[in-house]
Amino acid sequence: MTAQEIEDIIKSSLVCDFINISGDGRHWFGVIVAESFSGLRLLQRHKAVYETLGDKMHNDEIHALSMKTFTPLEWAAQDQKQFFN
Repeated sequence: MTAQEIEDIIKSSLVCDFINISGDGRHWFGVIVAESFSGLRLLQRHKAVYETLGDKMHNDEIHALSMKTFTPLEWAAQDQKQFFN
């Protein structure tokens, strides 16, 4: 599984204003910005992303994915450089 494949899977189910996945092939980190996160708690946002990955999380194709999730307004207020060092 590559970062691009994970991004494509997530984007196939969530309309993302921005997405960036990075990692070492087993442990992944994602920044995901989507309007659909508006009004959702952090756990609900993460669940929405995990649901897009389906069995890939359960059968260990994706061993671990930690993420930061934002609405577009929240993302605009972030110091975005901190996510890309």
